[in-house]
Amino acid sequence: MPGSKKRGMQTVVFDNPPILSSWASIVGPKEGEGPWGNDFDLIMPDYLLGEDTWEKAENKMLKQTVELALNKSGLNTRDAEVLLAGDLLNQLVSSNFAAAQLSIPFLGLYGACSTVVEAILIGSMLVDGGFYERVVAAACSHHYTAERQFRFPTEQGVQKPPSSQWTATAAGAVILEASGSGPRITSATIGRVIDMGQTDVNDMGSAMAPAAADTVKMHLQDLKRLPDYYDLVITGDLGKLGMAILGQLLVREGVVPQPNYSDCGVLIYDEKQDIGSGGSGCGCAASMLCGPLMKKMFKAEIKKLLLVATGALMSPITSFQGSTIPAIAHAVAIEY
Repeated sequence: MPGSKKRGMQTVVFDNPPILSSWASIVGPKEGEGPWGNDFDLIMPDYLLGEDTWEKAENKMLKQTVELALNKSGLNTRDAEVLLAGDLLNQLVSSNFAAAQLSIPFLGLYGACSTVVEAILIGSMLVDGGFYERVVAAACSHHYTAERQFRFPTEQGVQKPPSSQWTATAAGAVILEASGSGPRITSATIGRVIDMGQTDVNDMGSAMAPAAADTVKMHLQDLKRLPDYYDLVITGDLGKLGMAILGQLLVREGVVPQPNYSDCGVLIYDEKQDIGSGGSGCGCAASMLCGPLMKKMFKAEIKKLLLVATGALMSPITSFQGSTIPAIAHAVAIEY
């Protein structure tokens, strides 16, 4: 039987929980210099990967990450039935070009920094529903392609405020399968778009924190779980300011007590790396999941993980027009 969802609930419980049979991560030089450098599969020697543009480097990074996740399980691209992936660039060009080279049936997704969880969530539904036996879910971002699209070319040397976040050059991919051994996706919560009227694109954490609080609260409420059910509840990517706001919102709701809450954007870099409020981008949560977090699960240091990925759903056009920043957060529960 496929998964179940009661009327009025935002959370899906999988009757046949999909298995994470393999995962892989590739990060850029700055991410490799951070505290988790040894936990990623590959660290790029530079930001171009032998290509002549950052955009080409980004789609190459995603392609290689998907291939690496498959190869770690002794599989190749012919063994993958469908690829769910997304990135930050207009028209999902990084994912589109990577999918063309991989030649895997493809569904492109956009949820800003929440994309990796959106991909895992939908992939888990497809596997649990019996439509596919093996699905690849992936996401990527590149610091310099995102800066060029959303802010200013880095060559201009525009000074950033402390509230800004550093878009991670990173990619992560997971293989979801109907059978086998490994951590399982037991449930997932689809978030609601929440707009609290925040307009500062240099403070996305503040815009996304209310969406994260709403999703965490609904997940626990739907499943009637106590706040300490999970060994770790981790968001991605609120940064230091957003994480502080979310902590206050959760305490007010009596939801998640410290210390079992953290944020991928806060963890991925060292404070000495001059990255403002923390990391962001589709690849931030994706690489942290497919690197440090899955290693900790494999070692049984974490047995129950709730990954709540957040996304700021603005575009350069709406930002330039002074519009507010709608935000969303999706959650997946991974248990081993």
